[in-house]
Amino acid sequence: MDHHAYRHALAAHLAASELPFPPAEFAARLSRVRGAMGAAGLEALLLTDPADIFYLTGYHTFEVSVHTCLVVSSDRLVLQVPSIETGPAVVTATVDEILGYRWEGVEEVIEPLTETLAPFHAIGLDAFGAGLRHGVIRELQARLGAGRFSDDGGELLDRLRIVKSPAELDCLRESARLTSEGLRAAIAIIAPGVTDNEVAAEGSRALLAAGSEFMSLQPIVTAGRRISVIHVNHKRNVIGEDEPVFLEFGAAFQRYTAPMMRTAVAGRASPEMQALRDVCRALYEVLLREMRPGTSFDAAARAAEAVLAPHAARVFHSGVFGYAVGAQFPPSWVEGTGYIARGQHREFAADMVFHLPLCLRLPGEWGIGLSDTVRVTPEGGVPLTDNDWRLHEWED
Repeated sequence: MDHHAYRHALAAHLAASELPFPPAEFAARLSRVRGAMGAAGLEALLLTDPADIFYLTGYHTFEVSVHTCLVVSSDRLVLQVPSIETGPAVVTATVDEILGYRWEGVEEVIEPLTETLAPFHAIGLDAFGAGLRHGVIRELQARLGAGRFSDDGGELLDRLRIVKSPAELDCLRESARLTSEGLRAAIAIIAPGVTDNEVAAEGSRALLAAGSEFMSLQPIVTAGRRISVIHVNHKRNVIGEDEPVFLEFGAAFQRYTAPMMRTAVAGRASPEMQALRDVCRALYEVLLREMRPGTSFDAAARAAEAVLAPHAARVFHSGVFGYAVGAQFPPSWVEGTGYIARGQHREFAADMVFHLPLCLRLPGEWGIGLSDTVRVTPEGGVPLTDNDWRLHEWED
């Protein structure tokens, strides 16, 4: 049978059988989005970011490199997927219509999508979002006119997605629990002579055994000098005696990730390592105080910068003291809806959730990284993860 017949046969048995939330959760999200569309004067949204599509429909798959889009209007949700994603579209999503095209026939995308969008004269796009292909938007604009499209769609979704519902918070709490299990298992095998791959393997095994889905970002493990190089990962390196080992894990539960960083030492931590740990802790405490509704992300970042200032000439920090997390897909668990950094003037609101990646690196030497995933409340930030903020030391 072809993918059209497959879709109908599968739907007869498994339609929406793996929907990650009750229909009422998606109905509430869709209502908020449609209300925001009306206020912005948009008749439709053309969404291509896998996380945005998941947010409104539940659609999820590990194959996010192919063209997929969702058209949202006042009365319909239309999902376009390639033939190889017919199964996930039927089983995991709630939509009004599925448009299929042959995986190898990308030229089949444009005509049905043009027909779907033709009735609308104000269509919002996420111009900086994942999955928006130049060839697709070029052809749509050639057929429908560039004037129909605006760049307002991404900001509209970001404002809504950054505040989490009770159901989303439950998923983040479960991710936090699984993340902790993986980190504990990985730290337990750290010792001189063990490789960074062995540590990552044990952490991955524990995460998956505990119940994690495929992760948006695989476990990160580096040791010694390699910690000082941001965004490298395990690479068959042997951990030396008294070297620090940096770990950053994030389990996925219903696609939601609550990451956490911890640092262990394959021996005894030096006074300098402990001192840098203390700076990380001081940064964390000031951020928790600042993460209150009405405070801007910029103000929180500046408060953290004041703590970091005495050390800034010697240590490297990315400049982002926190980033929003929620539902995501490879290659990253960063939600992209908000950053605690200088110049970011959006204000905190209750039930926003941020990962606070407090890793301080001494270039060419080593680094210390510790973090929690934190929920915004009227009283300040409250961690969802359970970091103990210690440097775990190995004992023979």
